[in-house]
Amino acid sequence: MTKKEVWLITGAGRGLGVDITRAALAAGHAVVATGRDAAKVAAAVGYHDGLLAIKLDVTRPEDAQAVVLAAVAKFGRIDVVVNNAGNFFAGFFEELSPEQFRNQIETLLFGPMNVTRAVLPVMRKQRSGLVLTISSTAGIAGQMFCTAYAAAKFGIEGWMESLTPEIAPFGIRTMLVEPGFFRTELLTNDSTTYAKPSIDDYAEKTKEIVAAWKGMDGKQGGDPAKLADALVKLAALKEPPTRFAAGADAVQTFEAKANALLTQAKAHNSLSTSLGYDNA
Repeated sequence: MTKKEVWLITGAGRGLGVDITRAALAAGHAVVATGRDAAKVAAAVGYHDGLLAIKLDVTRPEDAQAVVLAAVAKFGRIDVVVNNAGNFFAGFFEELSPEQFRNQIETLLFGPMNVTRAVLPVMRKQRSGLVLTISSTAGIAGQMFCTAYAAAKFGIEGWMESLTPEIAPFGIRTMLVEPGFFRTELLTNDSTTYAKPSIDDYAEKTKEIVAAWKGMDGKQGGDPAKLADALVKLAALKEPPTRFAAGADAVQTFEAKANALLTQAKAHNSLSTSLGYDNA
């Protein structure tokens, strides 16, 4: 029997956020489901006694503070926060504008930081909680056309990994989730912004990648409903995993990166280990 908890979920108006909200409600939890448009969130999820749909722009710290106050006023506590809201600026680094790059970082990195900063005082007071953050395989291994997205997700990985020992003494756990390709709305026009082609050297490759990704939209192998159910089960564990590779392709990415790091560590081992001061 799952203990009833209070979940706060960002980006709950579409995509994976809707599935996580539904899975948490189905497990008997109360959910504060958030998005830029509260009405859209409520419409996407449907009516439920345990649901509070509320507006939240994760790039606005004041919004995050207001949502946490509303959540505690309604349900008395927050047990799980799911940092899920996101977007995608795709393109070659030279063609992504500085504004687009900053927008990506603001949403994917500073957004979860804003929400988590607002939630942690509540969890510290409770001496319990779980900070569950949706990262990506792009936070494990970078790839072409993903410089802004990967920079933000790599930042998420480092931030969460460093935050974990800071809040563990207060009974607060963390979990990073690195999905591979799931059939969400990430590759739709509503979520993905492509850099405007401006450099001839990249033109042919840009056409190739954009066509491939648009062709993949709606055909990804991962089932977001199954991922949502898995996250609810993992969150119920006494010790949730600090990282969860979501999907067979994510497992392959983890393994390939681990092997690559080992190979790189050994490649110049004698030089790497010879850089200390000589003994007197």
